[in-house]
Amino acid sequence: MKQNWKPGTLIYPVPAVLVSVGKEESEYNIMTVSWTGTVCSTPAMCYISVRPERHSYAILKKNREFVINLTTEALAFATDWCGVKSGKEYNKFKEMKLTPGKSHVVQAPYIEESPLCIECRVKEIIPLGTHDMFLAEVVHILADERYIHPVTGALDMEKAKILAYSHGKYYGLGELIGKFGWSVQRKKQ
Repeated sequence: MKQNWKPGTLIYPVPAVLVSVGKEESEYNIMTVSWTGTVCSTPAMCYISVRPERHSYAILKKNREFVINLTTEALAFATDWCGVKSGKEYNKFKEMKLTPGKSHVVQAPYIEESPLCIECRVKEIIPLGTHDMFLAEVVHILADERYIHPVTGALDMEKAKILAYSHGKYYGLGELIGKFGWSVQRKKQ
């Protein structure tokens, strides 16, 4: 038997990412975002949803560029801290001992300690209610060589220990249980 619940945001788990913004060092900031995801393969597009009262919102809206930095279990404390402290009061890079890197295409910095950094350029800002969605094109990706699988060339999420967020809690991803298409893959004879 199922219970009836009121509508809510219960599509979990989601990535817990650090989004970096700013054109110049004086306005660099980091915010934690969990309302993020892929929206299109070609062209590669994604989104982040941000509350207008967040310090990074004005920087993001003005510059229309950002970097999505995947987080890891080792970055869990910084991920949480950057989500509850304001960039108005703190230099989050310095406080969390994170290193701003010079992005290749956008002016927003990436976070050196992140295993995968996705440079994005905003195409459209869509007001939704409590959050505005920043729909963006992926213009460049930086992958840490330590986490690239030697055979597949893909990001090894188990080795990187990618962080996920689920209804107020942070989790590691756990062990691999299958890959895309494994349910219909022919068995080798």
